[in-house]
Amino acid sequence: MREISVEELKQRVDNGEQLNVLDVRDPDEYAEFNIGAKLLPLGNIINMQIDDIDEWKDKEVIVHCRSGKRSMQACMVLEQVGFADTVNVTGGILAWEEKFGTEKLK
Repeated sequence: MREISVEELKQRVDNGEQLNVLDVRDPDEYAEFNIGAKLLPLGNIINMQIDDIDEWKDKEVIVHCRSGKRSMQACMVLEQVGFADTVNVTGGILAWEEKFGTEKLK
């Protein structure tokens, strides 16, 4: 697992990169505010309900949550089941909101 800051993530998005970004928060948190990432709660990942992202197995998967703890857990679980390149967003959505407000991924 690698790490990426919200600034680096935003720079890559602004550069037009096609990224696989995963939000592992709960649906109610996602509904409150999200940056447009694919929602797959940590509980689903722990229970191996990951069919929705099977096509990402050999690609970089950037994972975020509220603060960076659940996403780190998700990265570890995904690596155990064969995901090749997981990246944890340090600081999570809290850091994103602090730097960029309610701006979403493009």
